Amino acid sequence: MTNWESIMILPETSIIQTMQIIDKSALQFAVVVDGNKFLLGTVTDGDIRRGLLKGLSLEIPIKEVMNKYPVYEKFGKKPQYYAELMKKLKVKQLPIVNEENQIQNVLFADNVAQGLQKANTVILMAGGLGTRLRPLTDHVPKPMLKVGDKPILEMIINSFKDFGFSNFILSVNYKKDMIKDYFQDGKHLDVNVSYIEETMRLGTAGALSLIIEKPDQPFFVMNGDLLTKVNYEQLLNFHNETNSIATMCVREYEYQIPYGVLETENHRLLSIEEKPIHKSFVNAGIYVLSPDVLKSVPQNEFYDMPDLFKKLMKQQQEVSAFPLREYWLDIGRMDDYEKANYEFSGGLI
Repeated sequence: MTNWESIMILPETSIIQTMQIIDKSALQFAVVVDGNKFLLGTVTDGDIRRGLLKGLSLEIPIKEVMNKYPVYEKFGKKPQYYAELMKKLKVKQLPIVNEENQIQNVLFADNVAQGLQKANTVILMAGGLGTRLRPLTDHVPKPMLKVGDKPILEMIINSFKDFGFSNFILSVNYKKDMIKDYFQDGKHLDVNVSYIEETMRLGTAGALSLIIEKPDQPFFVMNGDLLTKVNYEQLLNFHNETNSIATMCVREYEYQIPYGVLETENHRLLSIEEKPIHKSFVNAGIYVLSPDVLKSVPQNEFYDMPDLFKKLMKQQQEVSAFPLREYWLDIGRMDDYEKANYEFSGGLI
């Protein structure tokens, strides 16, 4: 049971019992819920003391003194948002609820900053040639192309940073010095950056064999030419909750067949569907891997991430798909790059 779970109480809980729960937890706060964990109110030491000043008995239900209109927020927002909200509203505790108003977490001002920081490593693949974006990439590596006023790679790092991730490994090859000179050790961006250097093309998974200090907890791998608004904290939680060894982000892709599609049975024509639209899930280039996955990556050999996932599935390991609903753009062609600049520079994203 987590700290916040230990301070959930029912509305019929007496004041004296609530005082004991609050004192035991040392959090000076309790959340009042019904049997289905729906948020009903909150109680602080001050609420109880104000009740006692009114002469209320210690045996009466806590619902008589609880705050029936507490400050709370919905689940799924960026950790930095919660921290800034608590500071703005000058609250020391912030219940987090889902869409049905069921309690999901309680944040505390004293440790929210610490809670924002996550030790999970983020590995960004930034060694590609970017041939489809020539001549732009003749002198600049694709991850360093600017969208608005920042390189794509910096935008990716900032998006992870918003969710508390600060440890990055950049896999570099083509024009690596430009990337290393720009990011250095990451201190100017308030993150930690180290590098793995490919001397030959190793693919999106093969480069993982070059990691010297192996991660001891789930880590992210992401292509260095993607822009997305995915909630990385939710992605990591999904990976952990499903007990997966590997999780692949997928997105829905639609394509239309430009002809009438026929359904037949032997010689009989059963139906004709004109220009049907088909939907499939495709690889989105963002992954969460558990440390044991590294044992399946061959050393110094070209190996792409789909090959790794196929190998894990063949081994009957727990492999999951995380569907993206958020904005996602693969900057692989010139029109993609122009679209990114239009959407981000124009404030559309």
